[in-house]
Amino acid sequence: MKAVFLDYNTIGPKDLDLGPLFECLPELELFDATSPDEVPKRIHDVEYILTNKVVLNASNLEAVKNLKFIGLTATGADNIDLNYTKENNIRVCNIRSYCSQSVVEHIFGVLFNLTHNIGYYRDLATNGAWQKGDDFCLLNHSIRELSSMKIGIIGYGELGKSVAKMAKNFGMCVLINTRSTACLKGGEESIPLSSLLAEADIVSLHCPLTDKTKNLIGKEELDLMKSSAILINTARGALIDSQALYTALTEKKIAAAAIDVLPQEPPTDGNVLLNYKEKNLIVTPHIAWATVEARQNGINQLAETVRAFQAGKKLNILS
Repeated sequence: MKAVFLDYNTIGPKDLDLGPLFECLPELELFDATSPDEVPKRIHDVEYILTNKVVLNASNLEAVKNLKFIGLTATGADNIDLNYTKENNIRVCNIRSYCSQSVVEHIFGVLFNLTHNIGYYRDLATNGAWQKGDDFCLLNHSIRELSSMKIGIIGYGELGKSVAKMAKNFGMCVLINTRSTACLKGGEESIPLSSLLAEADIVSLHCPLTDKTKNLIGKEELDLMKSSAILINTARGALIDSQALYTALTEKKIAAAAIDVLPQEPPTDGNVLLNYKEKNLIVTPHIAWATVEARQNGINQLAETVRAFQAGKKLNILS
């Protein structure tokens, strides 16, 4: 059972236990990265391909004679030609709900930072301002409790629901905007996007990127938001118009933002948000999903899909 993992580096530092994978794929060969030119040679005689982002399409799959299985260390499969794999009886499986806790903790971590203005207060404590103060504490910036705030969640799948659950634990009011009302349960309702943006103190994005959702949050949407509002994006970078967000922050149309994803990753051509220097914007390099526990969850679940396939069972099937 010859197998390859084409882009092992995409799941982070080599701090994970790959035992579950080697138990079901003893001949697994790991490659840190694989360029498009290297794909045909590395997959031509394998039965199993594991990957995260490497593009596998008809042009590089048609020469593979023994391929039975493609396992993704991701939920999305836009890098796989699912029509080709289905026509050629190649099983494709993804991993699901493996990083929900990681993303939720990231969201509330940046929220605490921004609502308590930790960055500004850290500077005041270390730049001499505290020593010059008249009182025992400095209250130069507003500090707010989450329990007094409404959080608007756009997209209500696994991650959106997990954020809502944590928000309720903090006593927050949850507003929902989703196209799929089937995911709503007792007492929950979806409200129009414009209403959510106008009412929410915090807006968190959890919807997929499609032609309809590209630049979902632009100038008009930002203008609807409260001047005290915080925008968070851990979904896909192109959901937000970066220039519009930069302008909104610069002109204080919204209070703050936390952005874990950008339209181009890595941002080799730059992005205007990377030029913004104030502490009311937190930009991180697509790491909300990436706790050690979440990445290990992904490896374990990937191994489960392989074992299910080998046993003639079905798990997380895409084609």
